[in-house]
Amino acid sequence: MIITAHSVAMNDHTDQTGVAAVVVPQYLKRQTLGQSCWEAGVGLLVFCVSPVFIALFPPPPAMDLTLWQYQFRIIMLGDSTVGKSSLLKRYTEDLFLESINQTVGVDFYVHFLEVEQGVRVKLQFWDTAGQERFRSVTRSYYRNSVGGLLVFDLTNRASFDHIKEWHDEVCERVQPHKVLFVLVGQKSDRDAFEERVVSREEAEKLAAQLGLPYVEASAKTGQNVRESFELLTRRVYQGLLSGEVELQEGWDGVKCAAPQALQLQRASLAQPSPAPKNKKCCG
Repeated sequence: MIITAHSVAMNDHTDQTGVAAVVVPQYLKRQTLGQSCWEAGVGLLVFCVSPVFIALFPPPPAMDLTLWQYQFRIIMLGDSTVGKSSLLKRYTEDLFLESINQTVGVDFYVHFLEVEQGVRVKLQFWDTAGQERFRSVTRSYYRNSVGGLLVFDLTNRASFDHIKEWHDEVCERVQPHKVLFVLVGQKSDRDAFEERVVSREEAEKLAAQLGLPYVEASAKTGQNVRESFELLTRRVYQGLLSGEVELQEGWDGVKCAAPQALQLQRASLAQPSPAPKNKKCCG
């Protein structure tokens, strides 16, 4: 179940005429809407879905986008051209483009995932530009994120060498909040062409040093893309249940539709399981 909205300051889908592009569920094509959906400035999120649009393109009856128990904000991190946008496009739309415009500023995606039976999570993804000249923009999104996908290119040594820098910068800036990460080695399909310059062993070693899970994925083939995002989502969900992640006033990393239900669930998990009764042999 997918609804994806692109549009943040100065991205390639928003122009100076005020026309913004919105990507909606897979059953709809991309629509260009509204002449008043654009404003100058950095970090402005724009939704250009009008009542007329909704009337013309209603969602299927089974889709109720208002029903979710949790909302997690996930940020995509890593150098430019490592494939962050391609991973997101593959995960949210099951598409791969050989040529994709570089992210300018930040792009925004939304996806829904059922982490366990009856528990639906709304995932908000912030796809950040990797270039240094946009760091002042992307840094402003760190603090309100609960999860981060740290992405490097298996064929680009420098992108791997910069991972610790990305990790440390986020950890420093989100205090007193916590961000949970998954490390992703992108472009695993290039193995067939012997273009890999970062071995699995050294990537796993770095992940162990940072205390992160490690996954190798390919946006081109789709290998391990879904697994990467769902691993991070479930890691955040388990952190929320265990108390590693806390709901906090004024922090948008996690939102909960029913905080009291979360407290009851935590209390239930905290109770020790009853000891098994000794059964007598009935010989």
